[in-house]
Amino acid sequence: MSYTFDYGWLDVPWGDGDLGSWADRSPLHEAASQGRLLSLRTLLSQGYSANILTIDHVTPLHEACLGDHVACARALINAGANVNGTTIDGVTPLFNACSTGSVTCTEVLLEHGAKPQAEICQPSPIHEATSKGRSSCVEALIAWGADVDYDIPHLGTPLYIACMSKELQCTRVLLDGGANVQKGRFLETPLHAAAQKDCPEIMQVLLEFGANINSKNLELKRPVETAPPSSLAERLLLLYEAMPRSLCQLCRLSIREYVGRSRLHLISELQLPNLLKRFLQYR
Repeated sequence: MSYTFDYGWLDVPWGDGDLGSWADRSPLHEAASQGRLLSLRTLLSQGYSANILTIDHVTPLHEACLGDHVACARALINAGANVNGTTIDGVTPLFNACSTGSVTCTEVLLEHGAKPQAEICQPSPIHEATSKGRSSCVEALIAWGADVDYDIPHLGTPLYIACMSKELQCTRVLLDGGANVQKGRFLETPLHAAAQKDCPEIMQVLLEFGANINSKNLELKRPVETAPPSSLAERLLLLYEAMPRSLCQLCRLSIREYVGRSRLHLISELQLPNLLKRFLQYR
């Protein structure tokens, strides 16, 4: 059984939280989905497998993470639950935790070996978290090694998703984590997406991180040409075109590029005044 995600701008055939047929759900699935820890422990002690599957390969751990039942998730993992188990749609417990916004479940799964990066053609936890504004989950995924520029052909990068979904905080988290401000979906940049959605707040952040206002998409249009006429987005881009970047901004971009994405988290350790370190971190 497959389901369709509605991001409002693109339908994605991925499984979501309504995981499979209810007819073949075990008592362990029920206990996990409802957060009944005592019942769950009793069932495990009676011999129920922590990896028992429904016909759609849904495990109790999938259910616990979808319901943000951290104690149940821990109990299942301690009983041997597979943290990387997938449904027939490729959905993992980590995807469910990110979908529901459970940062605690997300961290528990990652601490016990869950892969932060989706396999090719599987639903991506970082894209899901970004599309729903789960910025804390996005932070956890990045901290555990998820690729902030992971590009899914029909979706684009997480940053592109954040802009299309108008998620300002996720945009900041991804850029702080070193996301390429120019990488979106094919030739469509995140700035194109933010302009189309008339999101001046997101556009301002993208521009601060060095977004190119002259990038062209497949239709050879610049971001300003994709913004709604007379919108705030159009006005911002026209104003930005008329104003050169400050030397401070150019220096910050150059320093961050020199430091490199994998070492951005070490900026706080540099022997520099706190004011300068905060500036380099966009604080």
